[in-house]
Amino acid sequence: MWEPVTVGMSGAVVERRGGVYRKRSTDPRHDLVGEGERLRWLREQGFPAAEVLDCRPGLLVTAALPGRSAAEHWPAAARPSIVAGLADLTRALHGLPIAACPFDRRLAVAVPEALAAGVEPTALGEERTGWSRDRLAAELLATRPDDEDPVVCHGDLCLPNVLFDPDSYRPTGVIDVGRLGVADRWCDLALATRSLTAANLNPQYGPWAAAAFLDRYGIPVDPDRIAFYRLLDEFA
Repeated sequence: MWEPVTVGMSGAVVERRGGVYRKRSTDPRHDLVGEGERLRWLREQGFPAAEVLDCRPGLLVTAALPGRSAAEHWPAAARPSIVAGLADLTRALHGLPIAACPFDRRLAVAVPEALAAGVEPTALGEERTGWSRDRLAAELLATRPDDEDPVVCHGDLCLPNVLFDPDSYRPTGVIDVGRLGVADRWCDLALATRSLTAANLNPQYGPWAAAAFLDRYGIPVDPDRIAFYRLLDEFA
């Protein structure tokens, strides 16, 4: 019997049976064939990702990756290792050759898609509470960066989408890669730091974790790009 998986916010129906996961959706925004292609590409690069067992329109079946997500409860002593492992995994992903990546998520692609979609203002912050979609869209266009620092990005690099070995605290792979593609590295860094500081979702971490993540990754804070890519993520 398939058991429902309620962790995550993709909107698709995710179920598990033994060591197999099944994702189903009739929503055209969920390109499960494209997600399967991205998983296969990652594995071809030697990057840890779930093995695709079946992939067709509306259905993606994968083998379970070992480990537990970074969003689950970890002992206090383990949390710095989880944050460091997340930074190391992110650097490894961003080090994949962009010339070999067939998936494009740069702003020329992502912004028009966002503006054609709706808005899910789940993490806009108090300063934008009550803003209309038109006002949010205007803010997105007004704050769009003039340039990009392209790398291979996960596209939804939040804590539930990265798994870790419960003994070594080393990352074992990534899941939910439907938005993987070439994009500005801050697309991932903005969402990872937001996830690390989301007190309502991941209270075991906090500002210290976001600072440690960026320090380990090796980049100073860019508040403008953080704000832009977090806003972009709210269009879905």
